[in-house]
Formats: sequence, structure tokens, C-alpha cells
Amino acid sequence: MLFPQRFLDALADGRADLAFRRWTKPSARAGGRQRTAVGVVEFVSVEVIAPSSIDFEAARRAGYASRAALLAELERRSGEVYRIQVRLVGADPRLALRDQKPTPAELGDIRDRLARFDSASTHGAWALAVLRLIAECPGEPAARLAERRGRETRLFKVDVRKLKELGLTESLAVGYRLSPRGEAVLAALG
Repeated sequence: MLFPQRFLDALADGRADLAFRRWTKPSARAGGRQRTAVGVVEFVSVEVIAPSSIDFEAARRAGYASRAALLAELERRSGEVYRIQVRLVGADPRLALRDQKPTPAELGDIRDRLARFDSASTHGAWALAVLRLIAECPGEPAARLAERRGRETRLFKVDVRKLKELGLTESLAVGYRLSPRGEAVLAALG
């Protein structure tokens, strides 16, 4: 589920705890969690409602200035209207992981994981090569890095996200850089 930054900012400072979506089928479920730019969000409840049940207070809790603004947004889509109660449950665990140097056991696990990425790849071994490229070109736009690897930008970003899940890379406003964990892994596995 995508959240606009204005909503995430309101959630982080306690002004928002509801979201409304029009879906043909729900893309969130109660108890589910999602990482966002402000931390991990939990979906407390997900229920179908009548748009007429949305009042000003609910619109405000969803980050809208008025009920009319929220309803206008919902009208742009088709499907049933869902009311999603959300709460911020903590920081993205990858943030802390980035700063942790891997133990020898973790290093072995990371090496195995990178090898699995490479063996499952349809475009050949890429994991260490992408880590090296990011180390050489921090802040370089993803499109340029992808071009250097001979990959479509969207597919290159999928690969980088796999490395990010391991705490090895960090996204910048433009491009990426290795995290301290990524630097340690690259130094060890070279």
C-alpha cells in the first residue's frame, strides 16, 4: 500500500492514524505490516465502509483538510471503500542493521545469500559486482548505474533492493551508497 509523504509525516507526528482506499480487492490485511520512510506501519483494521460514514474527524485523521477533499480523492478510483486503521510500530529494522558489522557467522550467511541471488539470476552473477559499483559511484543516479551494468533501470533497482534487505546499501536522494555493513561485507568478500 502506497502512502504519500504528507500522510507519513502526519502519522509520524501523531496527527494521522486512518487511511481510506477504494479497492476492487484489499491490498492490506489486519495485522499486516509494511516498511515505510518513517518506520514500520501496522494495519490495525481493514474494513469495507460506506463513503457516507466518513465524517470530518475521520478525514482529518487520514491527513485531509476536509471530508470533501477525501471523498474527491476516493471518487477517482473504482471499487469498495476501505477504512484502514494504522499505527507506527517502530523503526525500519534495516536501519539498525546497516550500522552493524557482520559477525563471522553472519558473514557466512550473507555470502550464501549473495550466492543464491547469483545462482537464481537470469542475468548472471551480479551481487558483488553491484556492491562494487555502488562503492565506486556513491550517489550516482540509478539509471546510470543500470546502464553501466547493461540492465534496465527498473530491474537494476530490484537487485539493489535485495541488497538493501540485507542492510548492505542505503538509498540516497539520488542513487545509493554502501552502508557500514555493506562496506565490511565487500571488504571481506571482495
